[in-house]
Amino acid sequence: MTVAVAPALRSPANPGSLRAAWRVFWNGGLLSYGALFNWARPSIYIPTLIGGPTFQLLFFAALGSYATHRDPAYFALGNAVQVSALAGVFGMTMAIANERWFGTLPALLATPANRAALFAGRFIPHIVNGLFVSLYAVAFGVVFLGVHFEPSTLGVAALALVVTVFSCTAIGSMQGAISLRLRDGLFGANLLMMGFLIFCGVNIPLQVLPGWMQVIGNLLPFTHGLEAVRQAARGAGLDAVAGLILTELLIGVVYAVGAFLLWSYLERSARRNGTLDVR
Repeated sequence: MTVAVAPALRSPANPGSLRAAWRVFWNGGLLSYGALFNWARPSIYIPTLIGGPTFQLLFFAALGSYATHRDPAYFALGNAVQVSALAGVFGMTMAIANERWFGTLPALLATPANRAALFAGRFIPHIVNGLFVSLYAVAFGVVFLGVHFEPSTLGVAALALVVTVFSCTAIGSMQGAISLRLRDGLFGANLLMMGFLIFCGVNIPLQVLPGWMQVIGNLLPFTHGLEAVRQAARGAGLDAVAGLILTELLIGVVYAVGAFLLWSYLERSARRNGTLDVR
C-alpha cells in the first residue's frame, strides 16, 4: 500500500536545510491544525472556545465574589488568562495524539523532515488560538465584570499574557507526547485544566494554599504569568514584573524541550517495538 505524504512534509534534496525546516515548521503546522480539528468549524469553535470561557468567567466571578467578598474583576481576570488552556492544552494534546488516532502518524514519521521543525510547527496555531480566546475573555471581563488595565502598562500585561499562553501550550505538548502511550490522552488534559484552577492562583491566592500546593503551583504554567498580568493591570512596570515573566518563560521552555525529548524517545521506541499503529 502506498501512502501519500502531504507536499509540505516531503523533504527536498537537502532535508536538513534551513529552508526545508521552515517549510515543515510553517506549512506542516497549518496543515496539521486544519486537518485534525473538528472545532475549526464555526459550529464547534464558537460554543467550545467562546461559549465555554464566557460561562466560566461568569460562574467564577459570581461564586468568588459571593464567597469571599472580593471584587468580581479579580476572578474574571484570573479566569480570562486561564481559559487559554482550552486551546493550549487540549489543542496540543490533540495535535500530537490525533496523528496516532487518525492513523496518520506512521506516514508522518516516515518522512525525513526535521523533527524539531515538525514538532515546533504544531505550537503556532495553538498559541494564536489561545491568545485569541484569552483576549476575548479579557475584553468580556472589561466590558461586563469590571476588569481594568492601566493604559501605561498595557504592553507589559500583553507581554506577560503571550509568555503565559506559550508556557501553557508547552505543557500541552508534554501531555500530547505522553498521550502517545495512553488510550485516552484527553483525561490527562482535563486533569491539567482542573489543576490550573486549583494550584495556580486563578481563583484562590497562592499564598493561602498549603505549602505543598504552593510548590506544585510554582512548577506549573500560569502561576507566575498570571501574577505578572495582575500586577501590570494595577500599574506595575516591566522592571517590577520582569522576574515573573522570565520565570514563566523558563517554565515554558523546560516543558517544551522536555516534550520534544519525550516525543523523540517514544518515536524511537515505537519504531523498535512496532507500536506506531497500536490504539
